Amino acid sequence: MTSRFQTVIQLSTGIQGTKNDPVMTEITKKERIAVAMSGGVDSSTVAAHLLEQGHEVIGLTMQLWDHGQPSATSGGSRTCCALDDVHDARRVAETLGIPFYVVDKEQVFREQVVGGFMADYAAGLTPNPCIRCNQILKFEQLLTNATTLGCTALATGHYAVISSGSDGEPSLYRGADPAKDQSYFLFTLTRNQMQRVLFPLGGLHKRETRAMAERFGLHLAEKRESQDVCFVPDGDYGAFFQQHGSGLVRPGPIVTRDGAVLGEHRGIVHYTIGQRRGLGVAVGEPLYVLEIRPEEETVVVGPEQGLFKQQLVLAEVNWLESEPIRVGRRLQAKIRYASAPEPAEITAHGHGEVTLRFDQPQRAVTPGQACVFYQGDRVLGGGWIQRRG
Repeated sequence: MTSRFQTVIQLSTGIQGTKNDPVMTEITKKERIAVAMSGGVDSSTVAAHLLEQGHEVIGLTMQLWDHGQPSATSGGSRTCCALDDVHDARRVAETLGIPFYVVDKEQVFREQVVGGFMADYAAGLTPNPCIRCNQILKFEQLLTNATTLGCTALATGHYAVISSGSDGEPSLYRGADPAKDQSYFLFTLTRNQMQRVLFPLGGLHKRETRAMAERFGLHLAEKRESQDVCFVPDGDYGAFFQQHGSGLVRPGPIVTRDGAVLGEHRGIVHYTIGQRRGLGVAVGEPLYVLEIRPEEETVVVGPEQGLFKQQLVLAEVNWLESEPIRVGRRLQAKIRYASAPEPAEITAHGHGEVTLRFDQPQRAVTPGQACVFYQGDRVLGGGWIQRRG
């Protein structure tokens, strides 16, 4: 195991240690490797590349959510787990001549990922189901399926890097392509899982992945990126809740911080921190959602300056280091995928929680979202933003 990841660090990050070198991960020892095939260009290229290296490759696709229609919707977006994606993955496996299995995970996906998504919205949170899906489905259940099939590792199409230090222990790093880096979505990995997971695309840019897919003769080299939450393919959260959780869509008051009632909302599931559009109230200045109070079915609005917070509390904190980081540790942290890491300090620690204080106030800190810690390109861990703090 250790030699595999020493090889990964050398070639994914460049022999001279320049992590931006666009080099595909090489694994010198031939292994039996399962590839989590989503039906997209990234995972398909991973399968083709590992096969070209001489590994015994098995394709695994999870059936998660049956929309009863193709994933490419009239709006042009697409999801990552509908039936046509399963068909695309199967077609790639047939092209490559590798064994292919569809693993039915629909029940656990509905209960733990979709159910958790709905419960979080009802609790006034804005969840990130993609991270939960990675945590529960891909790196727990699918990794177990790969092991059952006799595979030594599970490879995915994520743009991130796993490498080993001088102690032989794996660490997680950002991918070489800043526009595609997915390390934020992977903070829930355990150290044991990182010993058995491969991210061969970590040293590549997306354009290079597409070029490789074309070289391999894969029919989906130009397939569009996945968009939106996979079980809400058109991005219409209101329609989703009307269909699957109509009891959660209850109207209530829109108020200011001092309690003045400005109007009525359509249900707290329609709102998130920092939202400006669609409030349906006007007071002569722009208003933003500052707070959601589920126990009162209330949406609190106010001017933009009310969105900035400097301190937050995180729960379910997962450390990728050998030991939890101590109070007073300086690091960088990002409160959403698209934001840049900002300087911060850990001010309290205990019972799976961390209190984090940023050097500068952050805009629209959103309960339910992930906050991920970095030291340069290295991922230290992360947790879930709480309503308190």
